[in-house]
Amino acid sequence: MTKTRAQQIMSDKDARTPQEVTQCIHDIAAEFEPYIIRQRRHFHKHPEPSLAEVRTTSDIANQLDAMNIPYERPLKTGLVATLRGTAPDAYCEDGTPRRRILLRADIDALPVTEQTGEEFASVNEGFMHACGHDCHIAMMLGTLQILRHMTDDIHGEIRIVFQPSEENGQGAKMMIGTGVCEGVDGAFAMHIWSEVDAGTVSCEPGPRMANTDWFRVDVRGTSCHGAMPQRGHDAIMVAAEIVNALQTIVAREISPYEPAVVTVGELHGGTARNVIAGSAYLTGTVRTYSEAAHNVVPDHIRRIVEHTAAALGAEAELTDYTIANYKVENEPAASERCHTAVVKLLGEEGVGHYRGTLSGEDFSEYLRRVPGMLAFLGCRNPAIGATYAQHSCFYKIDETVLAKGSMLAAQYAIDFLAEPTQAELDGPAIAAVAETNPDLAAKLRSAKATAAEARDAVRDAHTARHAAIKGIRDARTAARREEGRDE
Repeated sequence: MTKTRAQQIMSDKDARTPQEVTQCIHDIAAEFEPYIIRQRRHFHKHPEPSLAEVRTTSDIANQLDAMNIPYERPLKTGLVATLRGTAPDAYCEDGTPRRRILLRADIDALPVTEQTGEEFASVNEGFMHACGHDCHIAMMLGTLQILRHMTDDIHGEIRIVFQPSEENGQGAKMMIGTGVCEGVDGAFAMHIWSEVDAGTVSCEPGPRMANTDWFRVDVRGTSCHGAMPQRGHDAIMVAAEIVNALQTIVAREISPYEPAVVTVGELHGGTARNVIAGSAYLTGTVRTYSEAAHNVVPDHIRRIVEHTAAALGAEAELTDYTIANYKVENEPAASERCHTAVVKLLGEEGVGHYRGTLSGEDFSEYLRRVPGMLAFLGCRNPAIGATYAQHSCFYKIDETVLAKGSMLAAQYAIDFLAEPTQAELDGPAIAAVAETNPDLAAKLRSAKATAAEARDAVRDAHTARHAAIKGIRDARTAARREEGRDE
């Protein structure tokens, strides 16, 4: 039986050049692109909310079983898979991986009623994959299809986290609590994004998604008859004044050079149309990039809430202020690695540019513990109506980008694991220098890494030269054979 291209790659035991590795990623992704799209549509059709991703988890497990990839279920929903590299240096003598990278895909959906009209639209009333997590699942399964056929190119171990409950900010902490960050040298995630052009990738360094906080304010007035407002203190009116006053935080309390948002999303109060409300409450969110702004906003809210209420004869209190997610900040080295991977796979035209967003993401919890990054994979395509923002009931994506996402995660993981470890960079000599002169040690490490890159480049050049010589010889032999036939 004829082998598929992926099977041919898996059975090929010859060492591959970096260029050949990238070509293999392309070839396998092309073969599995229909699979990736099919998986995306399946998960889109069956969305489940945070902490209730039961069928989703089971369906992911079934796919991993079919790929013969081992996994664990440390929580009620979500799972953690392990893909072991089979490169000669993938594991140390004691059995520990030479390097380990964590790849994350979130799996939960939103309480949104879908109105896209797609044939694979949600069948779970009131829930929708309106943020692209269905795409994240499918792309990660596609990444595993690529990587499982290329284990000889994996110089370490890959830990794949299919994480529940990103939308409510709990899932990352829960997964981390099970130990998924232990023994991990780097982390990578990708978010499909409606504000980036389809097929391009934004992977700039620095802050990319915001600190995300939640707050609640309770207002206590005095109820009375609606026709006798002078006898009471209207809690709804006080709450409304507080809503307006809170906007002065961004307008007047924070530097215009620092992005910030204070949004009130709920205001509740009153019991009847003819009763002055005696109580009310409001809830909202705060988004910031800088630590300075993040730290001062709660105090500003508290002051405005209390003083505004007092001025109107009522009382108000900031009863809850919760840090949901810290900002997602890309490590410069990780961003550079991703940029290189994008150019390898898609060319310079695949490099997208995006200023970042004040949306939040709990992938920040991994990045607080492990160096890494989050990339934005563009899915915006006006030609097919893929223009609606995340969380919209009309949200749709350009599915041609999904295989590109799978390729990028695979390339990033392979490249990361191929890099020298700290121990390899140090050696006994540099380690000794580091004890007395850390700056010199850092320079020596950099020089050593550069030398290693130079050796790799020379090796690749030699390989290419030998291939060219062999090609010339083969061509000459073929020409002589043709000449013999003509005679």
